[in-house]
Amino acid sequence: MVHPVAVAGFLVAVLPLIATPGASLALLVQYVTDGGRRRALPVVLGTVTGLYVHAALAVAGLSALVMHSSVAFTVVRLTGAAYLIGLGVWTWRAPAPRRRPRPRRTDSVYAQALLANVLNPKAAAIYLTLVPQFLTPHDPLPAQILTLATAQALLITLWLTAWTFLILRATRVLQTPRFKRTATRATSAVLIALGVRAAVT
Repeated sequence: MVHPVAVAGFLVAVLPLIATPGASLALLVQYVTDGGRRRALPVVLGTVTGLYVHAALAVAGLSALVMHSSVAFTVVRLTGAAYLIGLGVWTWRAPAPRRRPRPRRTDSVYAQALLANVLNPKAAAIYLTLVPQFLTPHDPLPAQILTLATAQALLITLWLTAWTFLILRATRVLQTPRFKRTATRATSAVLIALGVRAAVT
């Protein structure tokens, strides 16, 4: 098992990456603004599930294959970039919010958050560059990676939950059609910018 000190060190190292605004936070702002706190759960679950997908791929060695093959890595990077840009364009062109917005399917929100994480090669890179620094060779690697992934999942959950409460504290402002429209445009711009950045880096 991973030593508690190593887990703490990993969380300290990964915190700046989690705190950097990304697709998960953009989706959280969009859906919590539109549908309230109940929309936070599928975003968090989708993000965490994507994290475990990367952890599983790291255990299986598939992520290493992608990272060591320039062609495979480029395919993953461009696929993720295309998805983010497409999601941003779709969000931008979505109908303007109404006073009583129609509820969005939870599985759709979950799938968007999941794909946004799975198709992010930088998320996979965490398990190929950062995680190995906290592993012990003589202990079973799958158990160690699962422990670190679970610690990261808890940290991400706490981070997104904190953001959810911050968003909900401004409920009156957030529920106005003008703010919802602005939030939608801002979310779209962030997603498109993330996609473009992923494509050119």
